Amino acid sequence: MNLNKENLQKKFGKNLIIKENLSKYSWFNLGGPADIFFRPESKDQLIEFLNEIKENNLKMYILGAGSNTLIRDSGVKGVVVKLGSKFSSIKLLTKDTIEVGAAILDKKVSDFAKNNDISNMEFLSCIPGSIGGAITMNSGCYGSDISKILVSIKVLDDSGNEKELKNEEIKFYYRGTNIPKNYIILSAILKGSVSSKQLISKKQEKLILRKKESQPSQIKTGGSTFKNNNEKKAWMLIKESGCDKLYIGDAKISEKHCNFFVNNGRAKASDIEKLINKVREEVKFKTGVSLDLEIKIIGDEK
Repeated sequence: MNLNKENLQKKFGKNLIIKENLSKYSWFNLGGPADIFFRPESKDQLIEFLNEIKENNLKMYILGAGSNTLIRDSGVKGVVVKLGSKFSSIKLLTKDTIEVGAAILDKKVSDFAKNNDISNMEFLSCIPGSIGGAITMNSGCYGSDISKILVSIKVLDDSGNEKELKNEEIKFYYRGTNIPKNYIILSAILKGSVSSKQLISKKQEKLILRKKESQPSQIKTGGSTFKNNNEKKAWMLIKESGCDKLYIGDAKISEKHCNFFVNNGRAKASDIEKLINKVREEVKFKTGVSLDLEIKIIGDEK
């Protein structure tokens, strides 16, 4: 069965765009168009959309804040779903527990927790992106990660069925989980511990300062490119292999932190990807270590 995009467009109106340029949704400012780009205005509309497309066996990507995603120049043949402001709710459930929408930014969760005297969420102020992505990747820094504060999540499968998964039903590992790829995270319940606003502020400020001193900001990057290896951190392996000065066109490596790859102005996504592959090869050749990607590369190779 062929999907009639025009009919879909009529049905979902402004919430659905055919051939939407994805570069504006990527922190690299790179990427080609999506065949179908859908930003649902409610859970019900998302379910309706999933039911419309489910017989067409289309590839579907969920795009969060676009902070750790490299979108290829040729774009995405299939569907990109972006959960926007309608999935950015946040509310206090008990004195140490909050419920958040999947699209809310990690930093906002950290600030909300601080304003409500909830500790253990300070680290979220240093993680770029949204909660949905943070859960999928088990994001963390400075000794904390999302698995330690997550109580449960609500998800939709690709047929539009809603389910709840408890923390103990999810397998968390370094920068990943076993949450099925066809699940869309809608919301999460997070639990911290009660503390004083003053102590939380101090801890949060200390972490933010630590990040500012060691990582680049205000540039077109996707955050940490490679996962840290058990033996050594990725940036050390890159530096020791003499890769920290490598570049391809306007795809460069940050001078401040060599695990951050940068669009220095006019790079293509293919330049960033070539640079990633070049660094990978060099590190493997010189150290014997195979670096695994932390950023996600989506879209079709030409």
